[in-house]
Amino acid sequence: MKPIQFKLLKTIPLLGILMIMAATSTAIAASNKTDNKEVNLYSARKEKLIKPLLEKFTQQTGITVNLVTGKADALLKRLQTEGRNSPADLFITTDAGRLHRAKEAKVLQAVQSKVLEEAVPEHLRDPQGYWFGLSERARPIFYVKGKVSPDELSTYEALADDKWKGRICIRSSNNIYNQSLVASLVAHDGLDKTEAWARKFVANFAKPPKGGDRDQIKAAAAGQCDIAIANTYYYGAMLNNKKDTKQVKAAKAVAIFWPNQEDRGTHINISGVGVTHAAKHKENAIKLMEFLLNKDSQKWYAQANYEYPVVAGVEWGDTLKSWGKFKADKLNLSKLGELNTKAVKLMDRAGWK
Repeated sequence: MKPIQFKLLKTIPLLGILMIMAATSTAIAASNKTDNKEVNLYSARKEKLIKPLLEKFTQQTGITVNLVTGKADALLKRLQTEGRNSPADLFITTDAGRLHRAKEAKVLQAVQSKVLEEAVPEHLRDPQGYWFGLSERARPIFYVKGKVSPDELSTYEALADDKWKGRICIRSSNNIYNQSLVASLVAHDGLDKTEAWARKFVANFAKPPKGGDRDQIKAAAAGQCDIAIANTYYYGAMLNNKKDTKQVKAAKAVAIFWPNQEDRGTHINISGVGVTHAAKHKENAIKLMEFLLNKDSQKWYAQANYEYPVVAGVEWGDTLKSWGKFKADKLNLSKLGELNTKAVKLMDRAGWK
């Protein structure tokens, strides 16, 4: 059996990216001529978060996986640049907004699979079958224990109240996770109401947006703010960090509040996968998609990265269980991509840096 192959694409200058594109494309193309028992995957998820599953897939099917990993936006750009000559069969990326961009860029193709359609709830997949959710994450409110009582919290909309003036930490408006959160508000509340909310929400920031989700939680723990907005899997990683006790301490200083439990539910998003438009091994690509969505794969992925399985009936890991159950927003996530442009312009008008 041919061993599984992994190729890691790091953040490098454009010339370096083009050189690697040429080298890896040539290598994969050469292997395609001699072995059809393979599938070529571009993944925005880190190697350690998917490699064990790919190895298991190869062991069970005999299909070799050629993996290229990199930044989400860089990989999408690469697919666009390569066009019909791309060696990629599958594309894994984070956030429904990015999946929609890939669909609009025509680098994905629609697939039909009864297995996939039965495994993935309708709101977590593209209506035309261009992409399917692999894992689910929530973007709730984190509050500093002892400074904020959960009784004071209710909805995302309520964070625009004057009582939160100078008390909120959140990352910048160019972050896709925030763009999708605002897009969900536009879908539920309308454009005008959401823009009015955004202006007041921005006025409540404790500091100019800077850094990632972990940085917002750290800032809250350090006393720079009382409220932070972040994705749950970052919080899980901080709580379970065995190398950085400071991250653990910061995470333990805050607690999760699930907003909008009395109406639509807490905003959620996904990592997802789609077959590329240029796929030369479409059948193998669909087999890998179906494998990633079986219950064993879903259970492993949820435990390894503190994300929620998209497949019903899969047991949560202990960390997820400790946060309790919550009502999730059932908005079809394709709306997050469709409304992205409006959300970005709205955030800009509201002064969200």
